[in-house]
Amino acid sequence: MSLDPHSIIENLNETQAQAVTTDAQHALVLAGAGSGKTRVLVHRIAWLITAEFVSPFSILAVTFTNKAAAEMRNRVAHMLNREVRDLWIGTFHSIALRLLQINNEAAGLPRNFQILDNDDQYRLIRRCLNELELDEKQWPPRTVQAFINDQKNEGLRPHEIDDMGDFNISVFLKVYAHYDAHCRRAGLVDFSEMLIRAHELLLDNDDLQAKYQQRFSHVLVDEFQDTNAIQSAFIQILAGADNSVMVVGDDDQSIYAWRGARVDHILDFQTLYPKAEQYTLEQNYRSTQTILDAANAVIANNQKRLGKNLWSAQSAGEKIQVYGAHSDYDEAYFVIDHIDNMIANTTKANEIAILYRSNAQSRLLEENLLKRNIPYQIYGGLRFFERMEIKDVLAYARLVNNRQDDLGFERVINTPTRGIGQTTVNRIRNQAQMETISLWQAAGQLSQTGQLSKRAAGSLGHFCSLIDELEHNSKNQSLAELFSDIIERSGLKDHYLKEPPEKAQTRLENLDELINAAESFSMTEEETALGLTPLSAFLSQVSLDAGDTDNLDEPHVQLMTLHSAKGLEFPVVFIVGLEQGLFPHIQSMEDPVKLQEERRLAYVGITRAEKQLILCYATSRRIRGKMSACLPSQFLREVPKELINQIRGNIHPPKPQFSGYHRPATSFNPGTQPDLPYQIGQTVRHSRFGEGVVTDMNGKGDYLQVLVQFNDAGPKVLAAKYAKLEVV
Repeated sequence: MSLDPHSIIENLNETQAQAVTTDAQHALVLAGAGSGKTRVLVHRIAWLITAEFVSPFSILAVTFTNKAAAEMRNRVAHMLNREVRDLWIGTFHSIALRLLQINNEAAGLPRNFQILDNDDQYRLIRRCLNELELDEKQWPPRTVQAFINDQKNEGLRPHEIDDMGDFNISVFLKVYAHYDAHCRRAGLVDFSEMLIRAHELLLDNDDLQAKYQQRFSHVLVDEFQDTNAIQSAFIQILAGADNSVMVVGDDDQSIYAWRGARVDHILDFQTLYPKAEQYTLEQNYRSTQTILDAANAVIANNQKRLGKNLWSAQSAGEKIQVYGAHSDYDEAYFVIDHIDNMIANTTKANEIAILYRSNAQSRLLEENLLKRNIPYQIYGGLRFFERMEIKDVLAYARLVNNRQDDLGFERVINTPTRGIGQTTVNRIRNQAQMETISLWQAAGQLSQTGQLSKRAAGSLGHFCSLIDELEHNSKNQSLAELFSDIIERSGLKDHYLKEPPEKAQTRLENLDELINAAESFSMTEEETALGLTPLSAFLSQVSLDAGDTDNLDEPHVQLMTLHSAKGLEFPVVFIVGLEQGLFPHIQSMEDPVKLQEERRLAYVGITRAEKQLILCYATSRRIRGKMSACLPSQFLREVPKELINQIRGNIHPPKPQFSGYHRPATSFNPGTQPDLPYQIGQTVRHSRFGEGVVTDMNGKGDYLQVLVQFNDAGPKVLAAKYAKLEVV
């Protein structure tokens, strides 16, 4: 039985129905958060097939993820009550790959050409550097890889790029050309190559270009605001001059400029296609009106946007809660305590999400969740102590603590690379197995008996000396100083700086947070009584935390970065770390274009919430082991006062009398809490930090935290249970 065309639009709102049934050649569907953009695309495809009798063979729908493509295909099939095999729905990469596989000869590729994944590409680039006699230390393979992929995403080949007299760019181009030649000889295609090669295939072959332009009379593109240069060019050449193009997207949710996305593509769509109709979807089916009003107010501060105003048929809902924490510890305690109470009152854990700007911010949240035995999941990422850079530093620390730690030895003996190859490592393993000794002892034996090459013995000797020196220095260092020493002297910091900027920044932020964890670590009375060193106690605690895995069948609180949250929704959303320099990020604050993208990221975060939104900031935060004071984010001050229930603090402070992002933490306004063991303003003495004044307290019982401004050591947040503060 054929589908009645009117049934396709009967449950759509007026604007959705207009977009689905448009007879305009080109259309821009400006779809606000939660406004049903996927629904419009699915119903548009069904309308074309059912009402306009367009063959599925003539429709191309492009998405950004395989999951979105599969969902769209299933929903179309369900609506039409039949499979639509001739319909092309896929990601940019899958569509490009399909074109190359069908037309491999015209593309200059062998029939069974090989696709290179990220690691394969990296290894080939290393080979190219070696063949060109370029030192990897000076020309890090990851940096070269990022350069090559960036150029391909712009649709540029080596001969099309001007080095502008820049020596570094000239070397990058030399490697790019050498790498490109390798790939062409061997029939290799990396992910970035798929699109540029498919675009060139159509650009250089008039017959093929005409063939596919005649086939795809209707081209539909999802998340158009996230397209990069080559993706936009690919769509244009497939559409040609006569076909219909419908793009769906939201300029206010363009948050991927760091990976090549250009918001200008959606902003300028009607310049490229002057007769294009615009349909603005403003009715939101997700959030309360209060949440939408906050989102509208924040994003209205961006200058370059198409403009829309989200609204909901729902009630106004609860006010947005804003919590001004005295410290990052206080912030984490408040959030998890609040979640604990919500779960006790029937809210399910999987209905709650905590969003943050930087991955490193998850550590304190994880720590508090583990203390409360609340199951949680890092969406799209690893738990803090499972992250590669953290495990690398901890492996060094384990070896400093215990030379018999074979797993730690194997992880770091050649990380970063120091000239100790796999052959040497295998010999050390064999020696350890034969003598029933540790790898450390086996390495010493082989070095002393001259069984290794001079180069290998020298490298191994330097490594062992480094571990010995780190242990010797640790006797006069704090735990945080030891970790800082490991990060610097091992070469790990320089090693991570060789990665692409975005990844390097994330890794270094995580390392800074590890130093914060070490600085704030306090031993229990039992650990002290057992005679454990702070390092042993810390490593033991980390192992316990890492081994504390949850039952994956039960609901989990979701933790994720704001970038990862795009496309998701939750009844309850916490956004933490809303401070100048953290969010908006310090690297974006002085650049108007980057600041607008940060504001779009705030808009994305706010519109993830369905019923409750809690915004948090701290007036002091530990950075590289030192407490620094912070200001509330400007995004908080852009939310109208009447929408806010300020639990604590003031997001409209007087104009600061200093410049820059951080200043020494000096004053707090905690109010009185007479039932606590200390009083604000009381002078106390700590066995290590000396005398200071209590400036703030938060929590209760075992979770009570005390902020003390010490005369010499500066501000410290201490767990009252373990700090043993003496009132002077």
